[in-house]
Amino acid sequence: MTKTDTVADPGLMARLAVNVRGAGPQAMMFAHGFGCDQAMWRYVAPAFERDHRVVLFDYVGAGASDLAAYDAEKYGSLAGYANDVVALARALDIRGGTFVGHSVSAMIGVLAANLAPELFANLVLVGPSPRYVDDGAYVGGFTAEQIEELLDFLDSNHMGWSQTMAPVIMGNADRPELGEELINSFCRTDPEIARHFARTTFLSDNREDLARVHARVLILQCRNDLIAPVSVGEFVHRQIRGSEFVLLDAVGHCPNLSAPAETIAAIRAFV
Repeated sequence: MTKTDTVADPGLMARLAVNVRGAGPQAMMFAHGFGCDQAMWRYVAPAFERDHRVVLFDYVGAGASDLAAYDAEKYGSLAGYANDVVALARALDIRGGTFVGHSVSAMIGVLAANLAPELFANLVLVGPSPRYVDDGAYVGGFTAEQIEELLDFLDSNHMGWSQTMAPVIMGNADRPELGEELINSFCRTDPEIARHFARTTFLSDNREDLARVHARVLILQCRNDLIAPVSVGEFVHRQIRGSEFVLLDAVGHCPNLSAPAETIAAIRAFV
């Protein structure tokens, strides 16, 4: 059920399929990654409803959001998504809250926090990557050629890309149901929007934005993560002064699904 008693812009709430639960003194906003929606937090977010106002939403183009509101120009950079996060936080009168961002949402959260520092006192970055493409001494995990091959594959065969990549991204080959869930999530995404968001995500470079973060930051990194290797999480840790780095026992790129209890414990210890 969508809560509207503190909403200043009902249109924004509908556009982003916003759900607010809990009644704690501080807000905690959960943001999903590429090809996903707010359901990916269903094992984690409820654990914080007792002592937080938990905010869940879908980016425009994902889940139950208003697909008609998708603007390729606006969402051609992560700043477009960050602006939506800022607008949502202001509409819900969030001050000094906690933003929990998975995958590409980690950098969207960094941008939002830099745009409006008063909104989020804490950032939890789950599997962050400020740049996926290797660049000189920086190792993002992919060569430029690999990223182009990945994007070309998605452009030519959305379904095949989803079926091939989702299990690899998820990891946990001994739990195929997790990969199957990610396949289904990818396949539910409008192919044109998925292709555009993929290019926005995998060609982004937010390394210079890290040093401007003044919020408290927790970096949660998984082992054997194809999308965001440990070295990338360590880079983010070095660039954000005073940040905390936790290497989870979880493997793959989606600990919110594969290891929710460990993810909850790490976040709770931080906030």
